[in-house]
Amino acid sequence: MSDSPRTTTGGASGTARPVIIGISTKAYLGYRASLDWLQAVTDVARRHPAVVDGRVRLFVAPSAPLLESAVRLASGTAVVVAAQDVSPDPAGPTTGDTPASLLADMGVRLVEIGHAERRAERGETSAVIRAKIAQASAAGLATLLCIGESARSTVDEAVAACLAQVADAGSGRVVFAYEPIWAIGAPAPADPSYVREVVAGIRSGLPEALAGAPIIYGGSAGPGLLGELRPAVDGLFLGRFAHDPANVATVLDEAAAL
Repeated sequence: MSDSPRTTTGGASGTARPVIIGISTKAYLGYRASLDWLQAVTDVARRHPAVVDGRVRLFVAPSAPLLESAVRLASGTAVVVAAQDVSPDPAGPTTGDTPASLLADMGVRLVEIGHAERRAERGETSAVIRAKIAQASAAGLATLLCIGESARSTVDEAVAACLAQVADAGSGRVVFAYEPIWAIGAPAPADPSYVREVVAGIRSGLPEALAGAPIIYGGSAGPGLLGELRPAVDGLFLGRFAHDPANVATVLDEAAAL
């Protein structure tokens, strides 16, 4: 994630590249449970050969109060710590916000921006998302930009909806998390053939400044899915399935075997 997106390109090129596995705990886990989970996942990463040698890149995005602990626990490993959100404003008189510069000072390297829940439930507009990306970029942070269509649709309609959201990304260091909104929290992920087609369409429509940016899939993603989506996607963005560290180890094993 610290590299330029163009160094981790995937899809049709066949270029060897790391598999990206990301995990968000959202707001599911309490403080002690979050610490236990972070300890377990960083222990798995510390021992896993594919994470150690860089074939698999792992990032974790815990709740904001756990970020300092996450950075501490990830020290000495290849695990990247990500924040689930960032302020659209620089450091200053914005009560309750967490500016990008503070995250960077803490050791956070990646910021999740534009998740469907924040777009729908917190009223985040394209202008807000662009401001957050600009702040992250100015602080030297990479962006995990969430994109996805709101309802089941045709491949062409889904691609168009996603590319409209891609337009907010600018030209910074970006990883795209393709998450069909209707698949988030669903009993099963979107059909793999549908995901592969949509991701191919997104890749072909990326602007030159973002050509080769990694695209990972999220939306009820879990063990067994990665093999069905590769090489179309660069990895997975895991949610509740990864709240069991044993499932994290399973997905890392699957990624290493590809």
